[in-house]
Amino acid sequence: MKKYFLTGLVILLPLAVTIAVLLFLINFLTQPFIGVVSAVLSKMNLLNRNFLFLSPEHLVRYTSQVVILILLFIITVLLGAITRWFVINSLFRLGDKIIHRIPIVNTVYKTTQDIIKTLFSKEKNSFKQVVMVPFPREGVYVIGLVSRDAPEMCSHSVNNDLVSVLIPTTPNPTTGFLLMYPREQLLCVDMRPEDAIKYIVSCGVIVPPVKPSTPL
Repeated sequence: MKKYFLTGLVILLPLAVTIAVLLFLINFLTQPFIGVVSAVLSKMNLLNRNFLFLSPEHLVRYTSQVVILILLFIITVLLGAITRWFVINSLFRLGDKIIHRIPIVNTVYKTTQDIIKTLFSKEKNSFKQVVMVPFPREGVYVIGLVSRDAPEMCSHSVNNDLVSVLIPTTPNPTTGFLLMYPREQLLCVDMRPEDAIKYIVSCGVIVPPVKPSTPL
């Protein structure tokens, strides 16, 4: 019975975590627009009957989410195509300069812009190095991802060379801790970031494969 339970848990846990993350992303993306789209669909009176176990209210909400996701996808693709045009690209650069001059707004905008560029730029080395660091105390280690060197003022404050390390939580790696460690405390691990995330999400069940040693 125990073996059957563990086998079922190995199958269901990744599925449950995947569904939970997808539902969070769907709600996060559609929540700002759900009221407007739901109101439009309700006025059209197209979904005024029960469907299986769904009430008309549920039908309107779920249909609204599907419509919003489709529109967001189309808008994202169109924006990507438009920004390739030289004239439109120049206008975007002008708008970018204007936004950077607006107090408060420029802080949020620039921070978000820097994060997106860092995450998706192939030239950056952020989150490419897997390390082991002591946490939450000496003698106990966790898997971490090096983001980049810590801010210079932080290193100067402790008179040491600090490195920013992201410590993802398990089984949901979208949250975690950003800690600054002295460089000498980092233990570099010969592991791909994807394998490290799998190890964290699986709660240590999926062990990264050992790379074959290269003959001298």
